Amino acid sequence: MITKCDTEDFNEIYEIINDASIAYKGIIPADRWHEPYMSKEELIKQIDESVEFWKFTENEKILGVMGIQFKSDVTLIRHAYVRTNERKKGIGTQLLNYLVKISTTPVLIGTWADAKWAIDFYLKHGFRLLEENEKNRLLLKYWSVPVRQVETSVVLASKDWV
Repeated sequence: MITKCDTEDFNEIYEIINDASIAYKGIIPADRWHEPYMSKEELIKQIDESVEFWKFTENEKILGVMGIQFKSDVTLIRHAYVRTNERKKGIGTQLLNYLVKISTTPVLIGTWADAKWAIDFYLKHGFRLLEENEKNRLLLKYWSVPVRQVETSVVLASKDWV
C-alpha cells in the first residue's frame, strides 16, 4: 500500500535511505560519498524544503520510500530508495507510478551519472535523459546541490517535458 509518510516514519525513512544508498558506495565519486549517506539533519532539511516522502508498506513494514517536491512549473522525484533485501519486487515501480500520477506538471529526476541501474530504471519507465547543457541548467535552477554534484549527475524528464 502506498501512503504519505508522517512524522512517526522519520526514523524508518532515515534507515531505508541509508540502507539502500550503500549501492552508491564505490560507484559515485569518492568525494561525494559519506557515511551515513544522508544525515538526520539533511533529511530534516529536505522535509523542511517541501520534499514529501511517500512509503510502500506491506505487513505494517515500510519497504520503500520516494520523495516528491512540487516546484512552480515542475515536479521533482527525490530520494527513491527500497530496502536492499526488498529490491526487484516492483516496489520502486509502484512508488514512481503513483507519484507521477499525482503530479500535475512535468516530472524531473536527478541521479548520479554512474548509477547506471537507476538511469536504466527511469528510462524503462518512459523518462528520457536530457542533454548536458539542459541538465546543468535544471540542476542549478530546481535543486540545491553543490557544483561538484552537478558535474557528476544526470537529469531525466517525463514525456511531457518540452
